[in-house]
Amino acid sequence: MELKDIITYLREYDGEPLTFMEVCGTHTASISENGIPSLLSDKIKLISGPGCPVCVTASSYIDRLCDLALEPNTCVVTFGDLIRVPGSKTSLQEIKGDGGNIKIVYSPFEIIDLAKEDNDTTFVFAAVGFETTTPIYALLVDKIISESINNIKLLTALKTMPKAIEVLCEMGKKIDGFIAPGHVSVITGANIFKPLAEKFQLPFVVSGFKGEELLATIYALTKLKGQGKVLNLYKSVVNDEGNVKANELVNKYFEPYKASWRGIGEIDGSGMALKSEYHIYDAGSLNLALDKLRNKACRCKEVITGFTSPNECPLFKKVCTPLNPQGACMVSNEGSCFHYFINNRG
Repeated sequence: MELKDIITYLREYDGEPLTFMEVCGTHTASISENGIPSLLSDKIKLISGPGCPVCVTASSYIDRLCDLALEPNTCVVTFGDLIRVPGSKTSLQEIKGDGGNIKIVYSPFEIIDLAKEDNDTTFVFAAVGFETTTPIYALLVDKIISESINNIKLLTALKTMPKAIEVLCEMGKKIDGFIAPGHVSVITGANIFKPLAEKFQLPFVVSGFKGEELLATIYALTKLKGQGKVLNLYKSVVNDEGNVKANELVNKYFEPYKASWRGIGEIDGSGMALKSEYHIYDAGSLNLALDKLRNKACRCKEVITGFTSPNECPLFKKVCTPLNPQGACMVSNEGSCFHYFINNRG
């Protein structure tokens, strides 16, 4: 079917109201940047789920990083997008201004050289992400062990998507189908979503990230309404079974545990933590307090779970802006609040 015909169909759709959720931060960004909501009928609604790894990182995790950055002979190593995420009281950016030892890197493997150059400092990497990035941290642990480096630890907030989607489906929000995450599916394979599709009789369509790919995905979801099927429209990089070698490496070093999701709470088996035999490389990932909002008026929970759009939050564009984020959804360039703000959605 030609793209122009898909756009015409989606713009003129006049059937049953449909709500589709994307659970990938890059999809959230692409949907917003390509103006896709403006191409859809009022009867087709797109909502963002917990697909931004920074957005679902619990405040207690940020609190732990802040404490570590202030400890003697300790340095927190992180990507830049985590710096401004608010914890329950402060952020890494504020702690850095107070003298906290924090280094921003572009690759996790930069920590290797940092550790070799300064044997008296313990370097803690802020390992945040979904199935896409967990294999990278498995490789990092593998390298640390093979080179006998003793002054590197990981503070992990590594999560898996299916358990969170299952919780979302059980929360009662009307969702008629899912734009399945492309990057995650490269590792997990498209079949990972089959049990969910069959259990809830909802379609899952694995999508690429270009505007035309997302439009084709939304079109497919309208046609699959009410069917518990998985359709892979990203076959150039995604197969049914996923990356077997990457998953084997992950399973060598990590195991499932009850993880805390900002705005959702604890979900059994939804996180990946270092196995007990490798806890020497862990910086306290399993001993974090429950999540607390820094600003109790923040609607992060409702936004992340699709019950509220960002512009319905009382703080949106008033107190909460990209320069003064009150919640993680406004910090990350994959966050729904961030994109509602910069693209004037809603």
